[in-house]
Amino acid sequence: MDTGDSQDAKQSPADMTAFVQNLLQQMQSRFQTMSDSIVTKIDDMGTRINELEQSINDLRAEMGVESSPSPAGAEKPKEEELKKEEGSD
Repeated sequence: MDTGDSQDAKQSPADMTAFVQNLLQQMQSRFQTMSDSIVTKIDDMGTRINELEQSINDLRAEMGVESSPSPAGAEKPKEEELKKEEGSD
């Protein structure tokens, strides 16, 4: 068995190198696949957001409402008005 162990020891570095290279190639391939998938999903989300914005603008146009700032921006003046009213009481 000692002769078998010595052969394994001689082949081991070459086998290990090939194994590691193969493993790294597999990892790189999987990483690239996942990366491509993420980019595709982000692009799809961007398209859907654009379509949603267009639909909202179309609904506003149908209702006769002009484009206005986001709801968060519309709330700030109301808060300031409340503070002014509280201060004047």
